[in-house]
Amino acid sequence: MTKLARTLGFRDLLFIVIGSVIGSGIFRSPGTVLSQVEGVVAMALIVWLVGGVVSLLGALTYGELSATNPAAGGLYIFIRDGFGRFPAFLFGWTFFTVITSGSVAALAVVFTEYCGQLVPLTKWMANTITVASIAVMTFVNVIGTRRSANLNNLTTIIKVLALLAMSAALMWFGRNYDATSAAMMPKHLDGHLASGFGLAMIAVLWAYEGWQYATFSAGEAISPQRNFPRAFLLGMLILIGIYLLANIAYFVALGPAAAAKADSIAATAVGTILGAKTAKLVALAVMVSTFSAANSTFLTAPRIYYAMAYDGLFFQKFAEVHKRFGTPAVAVIASGVWAAILAVSGTFEQLTTYVVFIGWAFYALAAASIFAYRKHYPAATRSYSVPGYPLTPILFLLAAAALVINTVATQFMQSLIGLGIVALGVPVYFIWRARLQKAEAKMANKPASTL
Repeated sequence: MTKLARTLGFRDLLFIVIGSVIGSGIFRSPGTVLSQVEGVVAMALIVWLVGGVVSLLGALTYGELSATNPAAGGLYIFIRDGFGRFPAFLFGWTFFTVITSGSVAALAVVFTEYCGQLVPLTKWMANTITVASIAVMTFVNVIGTRRSANLNNLTTIIKVLALLAMSAALMWFGRNYDATSAAMMPKHLDGHLASGFGLAMIAVLWAYEGWQYATFSAGEAISPQRNFPRAFLLGMLILIGIYLLANIAYFVALGPAAAAKADSIAATAVGTILGAKTAKLVALAVMVSTFSAANSTFLTAPRIYYAMAYDGLFFQKFAEVHKRFGTPAVAVIASGVWAAILAVSGTFEQLTTYVVFIGWAFYALAAASIFAYRKHYPAATRSYSVPGYPLTPILFLLAAAALVINTVATQFMQSLIGLGIVALGVPVYFIWRARLQKAEAKMANKPASTL
């Protein structure tokens, strides 16, 4: 069976890390985060910093795992090797049915919503644009990993430059430095503020979501032992810097009181400082940003389904590499079709709300596999070892566990529904395992001359 070619260099991996993370969150979430910490600027910035550091701890851990076993599928492979095929399959099942497909659907819908701010759209036109955007990404990712990576690199550069330019303009023309300084520290510390800090942390970790996807493309990375750790480290440091800078720019432009009430804080800040017409540039920036993030998902996630099929636990067609384009074309197309169905039906909103926290349970499981790798493969070549081991992965595990537990405690019924969706994958796994065992038994019984 043809395997995927290694075509992604350090720059590509770096832009996958950055491009997968920056979607619409940084354009909308900072106001909510500031509100949850009662308008205290320093607390809001600390939340964004801590959320970035937690993500960095996970990225450093995945850096060692990706360097040790650079195979297509990333987290699926780590979970499989560390804890067996069953939890690995449930990870892949949940990502295919809901998490990645739902994320692409959500990003495509946001893309269309902001397009509607530039040109009035009917419902029929909006659905057409949503499906068309998914179709374009599907096509690009079918015809070549290199082409998709080039598109991802370009759109990531554009949105990073747009964020930096917006932040610079807001800080240059903003007049709320004194108000920001006055709201820097809390007037009192109590349990309510601590609780708000915890809620804000959840929102921030969602805003940093996506860096994990780079591991899925490990099987296509050039010199993964060298490039993955560097891409994760530099990518996360850049993201932390961009996010902190954007937050400060928003506060300076609007003042903390107004910023805490702004739902679409980027558009509000630009409109206030530079005028309503200029605010349309934010809509264009969000369109580029969401398209880029969705394309990053297409570039990476189908490699999970490729790896599952390669193991005999998913449709065999998903493991086929296109002879001309060198991509898992069927897996990419299936992902696009399902994402389009979720987008048009609108069901992605409910589904992703139910299961998005489960992604972090799997992220923790994948990070924990580093202990299994160290134990079972002590002689494995490790060109890179996670700094601060074992404290670094342990801290990431604790943060991921806290997020999952908090979600279950505060949204118990939604969490049960999410767990139910994951549980639907249990009978599917046993069906695929039975088929695999039957095929293996058939091969074992063949005469040696036919093998």
